[in-house]
Amino acid sequence: MRTFKLQVQTTVDGYMAGPNGEMDWLTCPWSDDLDAYVNTLTESVDTIVLGRRLAEGFIPAWAAGPEGEDQASIDWMNSTPKVVLSRTLTESPWENAVVAADLAETVKELRAQPGGDIIAYGGGGLVAGLLAEGLLDELHLFVNPTAIGAGMPVFPSLDAYHRLRLVAARPFACGIAALHLAPHPS
Repeated sequence: MRTFKLQVQTTVDGYMAGPNGEMDWLTCPWSDDLDAYVNTLTESVDTIVLGRRLAEGFIPAWAAGPEGEDQASIDWMNSTPKVVLSRTLTESPWENAVVAADLAETVKELRAQPGGDIIAYGGGGLVAGLLAEGLLDELHLFVNPTAIGAGMPVFPSLDAYHRLRLVAARPFACGIAALHLAPHPS
């Protein structure tokens, strides 16, 4: 069965965006060791899952070829098939992306298909839904050395405790630390 991973950038105080969705706290340029880590994390991935709100900025930004990104990363982000989870869209306005409405059913169908691993990039609602449904195999939190005090939490509105097990922790030359977590067996 395919492994389902989550990758999220976060502040040390647990926010993925400011109160109005600001991402200006992401100021650490990635170091070569972090690039290598991400390449290893994504080399087995052949499907990307996104929440609709993130997809609206994420897909067009990568299609435009973001400044400072290497061409291999741009090509991978654009060529990898995407599934956008949305309750409001009925069809995809983006190339190489399909829309799905039911989180649990969609992830279960993706995991049952042959192929490589699946990675999710998303906002707090998607993260909370993935945890609540027990759909994640791995969580990769990239903790930036910045605190913002308020904003969009990585884990909003969880309906219960979700115990996680630390698999590995690794600091990088740029100051970001990666926490590799897995759901704790009950």
